[in-house]
Amino acid sequence: MPKQLKYAQATMATELTQVSGTDYTGGAGVPFIGVFGDIKVDLLDGGTGVTFKNVPSGSILPIIASKVYSGGTTATDIVMLEGLK
Repeated sequence: MPKQLKYAQATMATELTQVSGTDYTGGAGVPFIGVFGDIKVDLLDGGTGVTFKNVPSGSILPIIASKVYSGGTTATDIVMLEGLK
């Protein structure tokens, strides 16, 4: 039986800046993709170096990421939605 999705609201957000060679490890969050591309992440409860390909602009990925890799991520204007309640 598939897991039931839960809906939450973010109470904080962090804009990720594209600094070459710097991975985001600031805290677990849900990535919002501003400009399309690939995003490589570690998932909160497992899954290391998972790449989501060709994520459209304006997408909110239904995952909780604990890390966003600078290498392998081509999407830009990423905002991590955090403090989910």
